[in-house]
Amino acid sequence: MGKKFSEKQIHILDIAEELIARKGYEGTSVRDICTKANINVAMISYYFGSKEKMMAYLYQYRVLKTRENFSEFADTIKDGRPEMQMKEMIKYIVSQLFRYNYFHGFVTQELRHTENLKDELLDFYQLFVRKLDEVIKKGVTTGVFTFTPKPEDILTTIIGSTLFVIRNKNFYELYVPHKDDETYTKEAEKKVRMNLLMNVFAVLGYAAD
Repeated sequence: MGKKFSEKQIHILDIAEELIARKGYEGTSVRDICTKANINVAMISYYFGSKEKMMAYLYQYRVLKTRENFSEFADTIKDGRPEMQMKEMIKYIVSQLFRYNYFHGFVTQELRHTENLKDELLDFYQLFVRKLDEVIKKGVTTGVFTFTPKPEDILTTIIGSTLFVIRNKNFYELYVPHKDDETYTKEAEKKVRMNLLMNVFAVLGYAAD
């Protein structure tokens, strides 16, 4: 991480992410970021080029940091039973997608012409696939899982289902009891996670005792 971002850049990106998460991309100005970060407006141009380019840096930074966190997380559960590991990995991926949901519209547009972001995401996805593959094989070897679906298909199901819900709130909120946006997000995440657990475990041929 240190090789890609300076300490000052990380400070600005952390502030920008905090504000954008709370106020949205359009509702967060460069001046807002600079005021909270206690820097001159010109520093955004100096370090990133523009607000739009800063978002590309922010996404790259977030992917790298989440990848580091996931590696640490995967290491903490590596000795657990396969079904527990799979359950925790699904929970982790879904929670991360919901937590950083403000990125998704931006990513859809930027990935078309930003090779660096494509490379970062590819490495990130491949890390997930390797970990899922390890868990699937361990489960089959120990007799916990009956089938061996492709790990890339499992990851596609997890990410695809979660992003559909995030991007189609007007549809999904019809089926999720809630009284405000905060409770909707919590209940939607819970519903998606439970649905994925049922589907993924069915594909694996796992039945709880």
